[in-house]
Amino acid sequence: MSIVTVQLGQCGNQIGHEVFSTLCSDIRGTHGLCSKKENESYQDSCKERFFCEEESGAPVARAVLVDMEPKVISQTLSMAASSGHWKYSSHSHFCQQQGSGNNWANGYSVHGPRHKEAILNLVQKEAEKCERLGGFFTTMSVAGGTGSGLGAFVSQCLRDAFPTSFILNHVVWPYGTGEVIVQNYNSVLTLSHLYHSSDALLVHENDVIHKICARLMNIKQISFRDVNQVIAHQLGSVFQPTHTAGGGSGYSRNPLGDLLEPLVPHPELRMLGLRNIPQMPQSSLAYSTFSWPGLIKHLRQILIANAHMEEGIDWQVRPPQAGSSIPSTNKPLHFNTSIANLVILRGKDVHSVDLGSFQDPSLYTSWLNPRDAFNAWKTPRAFNKYEKSAALVSNSQFLLKPLDSIVGKAWNMFASKAYLHQYTKFGIQEEDFLDCFTTLEQVISSYTNL
Repeated sequence: MSIVTVQLGQCGNQIGHEVFSTLCSDIRGTHGLCSKKENESYQDSCKERFFCEEESGAPVARAVLVDMEPKVISQTLSMAASSGHWKYSSHSHFCQQQGSGNNWANGYSVHGPRHKEAILNLVQKEAEKCERLGGFFTTMSVAGGTGSGLGAFVSQCLRDAFPTSFILNHVVWPYGTGEVIVQNYNSVLTLSHLYHSSDALLVHENDVIHKICARLMNIKQISFRDVNQVIAHQLGSVFQPTHTAGGGSGYSRNPLGDLLEPLVPHPELRMLGLRNIPQMPQSSLAYSTFSWPGLIKHLRQILIANAHMEEGIDWQVRPPQAGSSIPSTNKPLHFNTSIANLVILRGKDVHSVDLGSFQDPSLYTSWLNPRDAFNAWKTPRAFNKYEKSAALVSNSQFLLKPLDSIVGKAWNMFASKAYLHQYTKFGIQEEDFLDCFTTLEQVISSYTNL
């Protein structure tokens, strides 16, 4: 099944480009460390998911690019074409001459309705090119104007136009110190609207990725491109083909369905976090060896201690003792309770890996059977030059703190009516804000009480 990617705003278009570049360099690499037959079936499966073949040779990304300014889209199109390995279709982008000025209401209430038909036509054409449509993957920032405001509007339109398709929204959380004065308002409005139209939100935090660039990738002057490449590597480690638990010998045919069905068992709990291990500069890979037990031990502690990467994990955090019926308010300090987890293993000797430690019932909320709450996907095909690598997609309390912080900051501004006139002039009223706060307070409450 194929996935149509919808890249929204500057952030979404730049990340989308890095994701396709990562996928393409991975399938072109000869570093598969697996049999020729396995490698060919992996390449075919990736191409079917993310690219259409053209007579001219270079695969064409199954993507629609949307922005209200032309600059980023034209850069993105030309960078892809000049790589020589893949490209975007020349007919699947939409841009205007005037941006949204970081104003969510402008993107949502003005640009969205005005350009709805043109954007949906492009998406429809891209969907019709798929033999079987597996769903939509949208990527956007939650803080700006076009990506977040127009992005929230487009996601609702996708839900109306494709009611039975999966929609996974990938969203990028702003730096805590702030790029935009109204970023907390924009984030609250985006997240609450996406909660109603999306099957799940897969979240990356800029602050976390920035730390990974500094500490693990040893980058001195960190650019947005560096940050986006780390995000793209993490997304690729989830979306490249794998064998699912009950999927027989072939690669998973329904990537979004297989991902979302086990991870989102309840409509109020649909925030997914992503962790990857190991992560290091390409130059260090040749000198590094990893054992599966070591990687799994670190990944499990990253999960229970809510760590952002393999460096600086708090090893003191332990799950609550089995059988102790502690109310959720008295759980061990900093322990991160999960609803559902998916571990994806790629590389050498994956089939001998013991993942029993992730099936420990004390990691999970009591209302779900741990057998249903944990899934594992594996492939002997290595990813992106890493001999062994593991990814964790987790529906847990990973995002509780940042969500609480953004809602709190936005509420403080709202209480003093700061900048509200910028929204009301485009038709977003105080009641709309209150509805959004209510939605997210409910989400925070649901995750707090796991």
